[in-house]
Amino acid sequence: MRRAKKKQAEALIRILEEAQESFRKSLDSGKLLEAMELLEYCQGEAIELGGRIEEAEGEGTEAVALLEEYCEVVYRFHEELAGGKGYSASRMYRGLKKLLVRIENEIKYAIKERTEAVFLPYKASMWDSLDSVWRAADADPDCDAYVVPIPYYDKTPDGKIGQIHFEIGEYPKDVPVVDYREYDFEKRRADYIFIHNPYDNNNYITSVLPCFYSTNLKKNTDCLVYIPYFILNEIEPEMKRAAEKIEHFCLTPGVLNADKVIVQSEAMRRIYVDVLTRTYGEERRAYWEEKILGLGSPKVDMAARIQREDVELPEEWRRAIQKPDGGWKKVVLYNTSVSALLKYGERMLEKMRRVFGVFEGKKEDIALVWRPHPLIQATIESMRPRLWEEYQRLVEEYREAGWGIYDDSAELDRALAVSDVYYGDWSSLVELCRKIGKPVMIQDAETE
Repeated sequence: MRRAKKKQAEALIRILEEAQESFRKSLDSGKLLEAMELLEYCQGEAIELGGRIEEAEGEGTEAVALLEEYCEVVYRFHEELAGGKGYSASRMYRGLKKLLVRIENEIKYAIKERTEAVFLPYKASMWDSLDSVWRAADADPDCDAYVVPIPYYDKTPDGKIGQIHFEIGEYPKDVPVVDYREYDFEKRRADYIFIHNPYDNNNYITSVLPCFYSTNLKKNTDCLVYIPYFILNEIEPEMKRAAEKIEHFCLTPGVLNADKVIVQSEAMRRIYVDVLTRTYGEERRAYWEEKILGLGSPKVDMAARIQREDVELPEEWRRAIQKPDGGWKKVVLYNTSVSALLKYGERMLEKMRRVFGVFEGKKEDIALVWRPHPLIQATIESMRPRLWEEYQRLVEEYREAGWGIYDDSAELDRALAVSDVYYGDWSSLVELCRKIGKPVMIQDAETE
């Protein structure tokens, strides 16, 4: 039985206890009509409780059998009072109380409590930020865990709805997914809902559907959990200037609306707590201290879990990575970010051409895996349309040349597993690579 339904069943037991106490008092006061009405009420509540148990547990439970016996006893006592025969208030009260205690114990100890957890990724490439938590929930025999990918849309420059994306078919093969149209959020009311999109309507580039904003999701769960889809560079809370640069991450709607927020480290937790306390007052520090948890990032868990030998390589990857003797070349993961492209524009494109030229010259010994940020298209196409056209031409040139690998898939773990070193822009991938022990080199668009 789901935790929420079990709580409802236990609440009905409390109601029956109160009704029985009122029944006893009515009998002691000689108010037989009132006592009979209370018995009718008890029978109605017992039937309601039995129905809920059967809905959750199916037929044939001991709890329902006891409730049926309870209803029979209630009916017999009602008939005794209606017939005007002599009655014993204490006998009737003790009889009902004894049965109700047995029913309560059966519900409390014999009916197993189950938890329902729902994970709502929107971009398949960001699934790694939820993966290890889902795997733990899925492995728990007392938890029903569902992955329900949700659609999102690009925003046009004037803020209207652009192209809609629904990436339900792009998740790992061992992750079963449920169509969001087949999951009734209001009716099922999951015990936990996990999200990695914190922006609600505050993102100018993309947005999930409004029904999946954190403000709305929290109405349909007992615990909304937000886990960032990114990893930030680790800093200490005492580094005030550096901490100020990440304040906006701490104040998103997802952080404010969630019941729990899981961040990448204890140091990052302290920064979140300090920022939120400065913003909303010292009197709320204890609230943020309890709400923000520095348990680590699932992105690190997944990157560490997937090893090179576990990866199934596409043939074009294998051709680019393997040497003629069957050995592997050194593999460089080349990551380009949205922010660098926006900041440097055409200069960044020229930098990338120079990078490609260098690695093409070393293709016999080094394989390059170019992985652009998954939001590059939505961002650049919306904010810098002309730059997007030039960027597309560069992508086409690189892919047609065929000596390197272009990876815009949802499988970041594959690129991380095969690579030996990171090279590229500052991004959340930098900290992720550091945490799993891969060397990191940062490119500079202003140098040759």
